[in-house]
Amino acid sequence: FLFRLFPLREHGMNWRAKPLTCQEIQAFMKSKEVMDRFIRAYELMLGFYGISLVSKETGELKRAENWRERFENLNRFSHNNLRITRILKCLGEMGYEDFQVHLVKFFLTETLVEETLPNVKRSALDYFLFTVRSKEKRRELVHYAWQHFKPQSSFVWGPRDKLLKYR
Repeated sequence: FLFRLFPLREHGMNWRAKPLTCQEIQAFMKSKEVMDRFIRAYELMLGFYGISLVSKETGELKRAENWRERFENLNRFSHNNLRITRILKCLGEMGYEDFQVHLVKFFLTETLVEETLPNVKRSALDYFLFTVRSKEKRRELVHYAWQHFKPQSSFVWGPRDKLLKYR
């Protein structure tokens, strides 16, 4: 199901999911109908995870009203982390790189700052962070994660000397 809503150019866990071609991605991106459906599918999955899309233009997010119940589900079932990784990669493929940044920062905030999703923290740091296509934005997110990681001395997702100098 998810591989149809969020297709990728790479093989995933589902052997039936055929990787997208660059031509297919370009055709999708040219179709307003396809892209509208894509955003609706994204909103649907966000809702399942207890997240609301505030802006379809920027990708800004917030907790949904039912976030406590949905976050319990996210904490309990780690297979959701694979799905979130797939969604993040697909956002990048479809030209929604800013949406990637907002979703990764949302999870970094919830795991490291709010501490509401402790069982998602490793996936957020090991996988979600590194789906962000923009090197500059990825660096900003790594720095943000480092600032909020405890203990900071155990942070292994970026070189300490560069993190200290980052502006």
